[in-house]
Parts: sequence; C-alpha cells; structure tokens
Amino acid sequence: MGRKSNNRAGKGKAKGGKVMDAAQLARKVLNFLDNHFGEEFNSKQIVKKLEIRDSVVKGGVEPILHKLAAGGSISKSPRNYFSSNKEPEFIEGVVDFVNPRFAYIVADAKYKVEEDILIKEADLKNALDGDRVRIMVYPLKGNTGRMEGKVLELLERSRDEFVGRVEISPRFAFVVPDFKKMHHDIFVHKGDLGGAEHNQKVVIKFTEWREGDKNPTGKVTRVLGKAGEHEVEIHSIMAEFGLPFEYPEDVTAEAEEISEEISQKEINSRKDFRGITTFTIDPADAKDFDDAISYRVLDNGNFEIGVHIADVTHYVKPKTGLEKEAYDRATSVYLVDRTIPMLPERLSNGLCSLRPNEDKLTFSCVFEMDENADVVKHWIGRTVIHSDRRFAYEQAQENIDNQEGDFFEELTFLNEMAKKLRKRRFDKGAVNFETVEVKFQLDEKGKPLGLFVKERKDIHKMIEEFMLLANRTVAEFIFDKNKGADTFVYRVHDHPDLERLETFSNFAKKFGHEIKIGEGNRISKALNQLMDEIQGKPEQNVLEQLAIRSMAKAIYTVEPRGHFGLAFKHYTHFTSPIRRYPDMMVHRLLQHYLDEGKSPEAEVWEDKCLHSSDREKRASNAERASINYKQVEFMALAEDKDYEGIVVGVTEWGVFVEITETKCEGMIRVQDMNDDYYEFDEKNMRLIGSKNKKMITLGDKVNVRVVATDIDKRTIDLEFADNESNDKPRKRK
Repeated sequence: MGRKSNNRAGKGKAKGGKVMDAAQLARKVLNFLDNHFGEEFNSKQIVKKLEIRDSVVKGGVEPILHKLAAGGSISKSPRNYFSSNKEPEFIEGVVDFVNPRFAYIVADAKYKVEEDILIKEADLKNALDGDRVRIMVYPLKGNTGRMEGKVLELLERSRDEFVGRVEISPRFAFVVPDFKKMHHDIFVHKGDLGGAEHNQKVVIKFTEWREGDKNPTGKVTRVLGKAGEHEVEIHSIMAEFGLPFEYPEDVTAEAEEISEEISQKEINSRKDFRGITTFTIDPADAKDFDDAISYRVLDNGNFEIGVHIADVTHYVKPKTGLEKEAYDRATSVYLVDRTIPMLPERLSNGLCSLRPNEDKLTFSCVFEMDENADVVKHWIGRTVIHSDRRFAYEQAQENIDNQEGDFFEELTFLNEMAKKLRKRRFDKGAVNFETVEVKFQLDEKGKPLGLFVKERKDIHKMIEEFMLLANRTVAEFIFDKNKGADTFVYRVHDHPDLERLETFSNFAKKFGHEIKIGEGNRISKALNQLMDEIQGKPEQNVLEQLAIRSMAKAIYTVEPRGHFGLAFKHYTHFTSPIRRYPDMMVHRLLQHYLDEGKSPEAEVWEDKCLHSSDREKRASNAERASINYKQVEFMALAEDKDYEGIVVGVTEWGVFVEITETKCEGMIRVQDMNDDYYEFDEKNMRLIGSKNKKMITLGDKVNVRVVATDIDKRTIDLEFADNESNDKPRKRK
C-alpha cells in the first residue's frame, strides 16, 4: 500500500493543489446556483453540494454569497437563502431516451436550438422516449460540455401501452418491456394480470406513475401468448409499434356498403381509355394493383404512354370513418409474413384494385413521347380504364427476355424508353441506391425455412421509372401553375450534410474504397461510382445501408424544396393511394386545382404531412423489427457451422459481423475474446491485441460461429471460429 499523504484531498482546491482564490470560488458558487435555477440554498447547503472540505474555503463561501448578492449577480431572501438571477430558456421538444442514465431533448424547430439538450434521468419527471415535454435549459453548459436542463412539465405521452414479458413472483409481478428505449419495468398488481402467466408476452397499459415512484404501475390489456411463438412475436411487434390488429366494425361496414357499379354519368365525366392496350405489373403475391400502364402509337409517329392510378378518393370521402382510419394509419405496413393495409380489403383488393378485365376508375398522367423518351406534352385528369392483362414481374421479364408471349413488343419498347429516362436522370445527378432486400421462405406456422436476396431486374426498374416520371410531372405541374405559391404536398429530400458524408467516406476507406466528396452532382457521381464498385462484394449491404443513413431523410412537406436523391426540382407521391395517405392528399389537391380552386391554408396540410412522415417512420421501424426477429430465429435454427462474415462495426465492447451468406448481423463480445486482451483504438475504429498485436478492423473478412440467439432481445451472439471455446453448445432463448 502507498503511504498516506498529510495533505487534504483536493476538494475545495484549484488545480495544482492550491486553495482556490476568491474569484475562483465566486465563479464556482455562481455556476452552481445558475445550474439550479428556481432553487434556494443557504451557505451550509452550498458547501455540502460543492463538496468543499477545506476549512479556509468553507469560511469564504458566506462572504462571497453576500458580495454576489450585493452586486446583483444572485438574489438573497430574508432567511439568508440564495438563488440565481439568470434567465433560463424555456423550450418544448421530444424526448430521445438514450440509456437508463440520461436522455436528450430534440427541441421543436421554431426554437432554432443548434444541439440536443441533455437531461439526467432524475430530472426527466417520468418522461419517456417520444414524449413531448416542456423543459428549462440551464444558462450554462454542464460538465459534459453540452447544454443541459430539466423537465418542467410532461405535455403529451407518445404512448401509454407497451409490450413485454411477464415475470411473476409470490407477492407481485412485473412486465419487462420489449421496447429497448423503455428503461423501467412496469409493476402489476396480481389482480391486474388479466390471466397472464409467467413468461407470457402481454400488452400492458399504464394506470399510474406518481412522481417519485421508481416504476410505473400498469394493467394487462391483452395476453399475446407464449414468448418465442411466431404469431405471438409478430403480434408483439405490432403492439410494440402501435399497429392496429383489426378495423373498427363501423369502418368495415362503411366499406362494404360502397356500390361496385360505375354509372354512365361517372364514365361520361372522365376520359375513356378502355379501348387502349393497358396492363398491370406487380409482385406475384400482390392483390392490390394500384397502378397500370397503357400504350399506343399516335398518328404523328409519337407514342402515348399512360400511367393510371387507382382513384381511391372517389370512394374514400372526407369526414367519413374510412377517411379517419386511412389518415390514422397513413400507410400500409409490410411485415415478414403479412400486410397491415391502410384501407380495408373491400377497397384495397376489390373496388380500387385495377384487376384485369374490369372497368376501373383511375387518376392518370398521360405522356406523349418521342422515340428519345422526351415528353412532348402531358395531360393529367380522371379516367376510366380496362386492364387487358395482369403480369407478375417475373412473367413480364420472361416475355422481354424470350421475345415472346403477351404484349412482349409493348413491354420491350417501354423497357427501352425507361432505360433512356433512367440514364438521363443519372446524368442529371440522381443517386443510384440499390439496397439489398432480404426475403424469407416461411412454412405454414411462420417458421423460416430459408432466405434469399430479392433481385431487381429491368422490369422492376421500368415500372419505377414511369412512376417517378408521373410523380415528378404532377409536382412540377402544380408548382408551375403559380410559381410554388399554391399549397401542395411534396416529397422532399434535402442535400446531405457534408460532415456526415465525410464520416461515411472515412468508413468506406476502411473497406478499401476511396470517395471524393465534392458538391452537387459531384457528390452523386462519387456515390454512384461507389455503388458500382461494391456490387456483388461482401461489403455491399453494409455500405449501401450506411450511405443511405448518411443522407437526409426524405419527408412530406408543403415546402417545395426539391429531391436530391432523384435529382428532381420538384417531386411528390401520386402513384400509390391504396397504400399511402399522402398520395390521397395529392389526388385531392390536384383535382381541386384542376377545378380552378383557390389555395387552401398551408398549416393544415403541413400538419398532415408531419403525421404521414411519422407514420412512415413507424412502419419502417416495425418492418425492420420483424425482419430482425426472423433473422435471429433463422440463425437459431441454422446449421452449426463456420460462416464467412465481414466486420461492419467495432466498439470498445464488441465486434459486429454481418454473415455474408444470410445477411444477418451478430456481435462478438470483447469479454469472450480469450486469446488476448484487446484495446479499442477509437480513432481508427479497431481492436488491437496487447500481446499478439492482432488487429480487428472494419472490412475484415472473418469466420464466425453462432453461440447464442435471443428472440426477446432480437440479438445474435457470435464468436470467431478459431476461438478455443467454440465447442460449447449454442444457447437459444
């Protein structure tokens, strides 16, 4: 043991061991009071709070307090209590709960706060992730170097229901939430379990959370079943993200009452395309066909190509139950084994679906194009069509490849025109993000039998290109009518933040790829070059995903700011009203302007855009969670063998590896790497063995084995295949 020092500990001393002078002590006292705005302290309390132990410094606190009060820097009460005179900032925002110890508040845009505000868990006033709160921002930055504050008022809960697993003890029960950003177990009285048994998954609703209580109290509202079963886990994901399980009875009844008949009067009010060659091209298992393509050669030698979209707003009227439900859902959600549709089946798969050999009402964007795929002119309006053929993507591609079968000449011509449109778009600066999409083969019980990467062929790109053309044309048509002054719903994608792009560029270098970041078109060209380079390589998936994350998020707004990724001055969503509420909004506004209506109030439509963007994010998170669940389950059932992988992340506690064969990601914990002691080199994002000097860095190709899977946490634990302990049996939860 070392010898004890006769000097007192450094509490109450300045750096270097010297007792702090009066000026230093005054600053320390003032900072303390400013960061405890609204609270009063006497001198003894301040000495204790500041942990001052030196008797000389202790004696100096009282005089300094009186001096600061006399100078007006602080206030003094008649009882000799002192408080800050600083004016804090009061703002509203949304909680981003990072970990059990603290959260950030993302301030509302109107406050123009440059950084998120840190709030310690004790100052959150029981606010949870996603809640809206009113906070006080301390006048001075805290020890973290960040703006800090505390919650004054909980304005709105983002959710009061959670999904979790029941743990029952002899005297009480808790529900452990699945949601990773919910850091409190929920207490349940035995009488409020609703019949739930130990280890079952349930939906639980808050009943009380008094200030000062460590845990909220709740009541089980729905028993989902045994943890780990397919239907239970999918229902857990649906409940976790607040996705609806069924339609309200009155909404279903309202949909059933809509007549299938199309009156002659309605047909007469529309442009009739029923005699023109028309077909739909969709996934083989699709039932909702919301877009069709028509084609004919005009007398002047040009070509007429029509993009016909299901006229959903003809059937879904404002202020109806159907409208309210469509707005609330705002989008269809595609989980691994099911679709949760925005509209009831009667509409999505029936009335609005552009099924073959049936007259259907549509909203259309029709182009006259020359052989170079230049648009000579266009027409937008309501139509009636009669589809001649329903193609699955595979069938249409086969007809093009084999140059035979139904409409193979029309399909071939449209494909060539789409290629010209696509080339022109990339020449103007569009970014070519071809993300890897993993699909599962499931048995009748939802068990994953296999997985495959969905291949994008020419036919997919052809349909995409004509939908992009229609969306862009509608947006530009409305913008040009009144130089952007008319309220409209745009799909915008801002230019990327150069700092985030630089971070991505440094990440790509770890995989051996050089990206020269410039501005404007040069950014797009650099990213497109990278996308071409990584095609078919092990790092393709991770770099594509990270490239997308480094971009701004596309959103809906009434502000016509353009779309960076597509290189369009103006863009909207017009082509999928069966599955997206913003497309319904676009149809309504478009018809309003075609009827020479005046511009409506922008704020109302902006609120709808914000809601739609939030719902889109929710759907994306739920879809990702369902894929993640199936990936974990698939690897739990997969063969015990060595897998090739690529290092896609390195942290001080572990190495993240994407298995090349299955595209599933797992983690190797540093504590389990028993061949050496590894230190984390944060600057170069790598681990270095202290003895063997072995380096593990981003982009390394490695061999791994699965050692544990956890369905509840949706995690896969890996180890390096040459680890001495790799003969241990795999753990499955």
